Amino acid sequence: MKPCQRCQAVIDEYTLDKQLEPLRDLTVDDFNVCADCATIVADACVKCGGAVYVPRGESVTPDYCPACRSDLIDQTGHDPGWNRGSTSA
Repeated sequence: MKPCQRCQAVIDEYTLDKQLEPLRDLTVDDFNVCADCATIVADACVKCGGAVYVPRGESVTPDYCPACRSDLIDQTGHDPGWNRGSTSA
């Protein structure tokens, strides 16, 4: 069991997996945070209508879920960033 990278609490994999259910194809292994430090916003992805994960410290809800962002990178070769109109390096 890994500690949360933010608060150092032991990650309860069952609780986090339940919280991550709306994010297709992602599991607790894709995150190093506990359920208390993960923020999931349902129905926010502009491409698939699925849930998005709000990275810690971000105040703006992302436009793309991690799966759609990954798909866009695979299709275009460019990272659209978390929000439309922004780019990440």
